[in-house]
Amino acid sequence: MINKVILVGRITKDPELRFINGDVPLVRFILAVNRNFNNKSGEREADFINCTVWNKQAENLAKYITKGSMLGVEGSIRINVSENNNQKQFFTEVRCDSIQFLEPKKNNSDSEVSNNNSNFQKEDNYNQNTNENQDNKTLFIDDENVPF
Repeated sequence: MINKVILVGRITKDPELRFINGDVPLVRFILAVNRNFNNKSGEREADFINCTVWNKQAENLAKYITKGSMLGVEGSIRINVSENNNQKQFFTEVRCDSIQFLEPKKNNSDSEVSNNNSNFQKEDNYNQNTNENQDNKTLFIDDENVPF
C-alpha cells in the first residue's frame, strides 16, 4: 500500500517553532494549494492543508520561511484522533518527510540573478565550442575511459 503526498503551495502564516518534550522541534503549518480548475466565477479556489514537520527541517522552516512563501512538500497523510467530551474528533494532516523552498532568498536576490546570468553566458560559450568540434571531427573514445 502507498501513502504518499506531493504538494506545492504557499504557507498561510509565519511558522512558529515549538518543542515537544522540551527538545523535539515541531512546526505545524497550513499550505494553501490552488485547485487545477476555475469555479463558476472564473476564479481558482484553494485547499488549505494542515502539515506537520519535525526536527531539523522544522527549525529550518521557522528560520527561513515567512507567510506567502512557496513550498514543495513531500510526505504522507496522517489521521489523528482526539477525544473531547466523550466525542472522537479526527484531524487529517500531512506529515512532511521533505520540504523544498521554491523561492530564492529575498536578501540577496539581485546578486543571485546577476550571478546566474553570467553563468548562463559561460555555459552558452561552452556549448558553442563543443558544437564546432562535433561538426569538424570524429571523436574517438577509448574503452578504458567509459565508466561502465
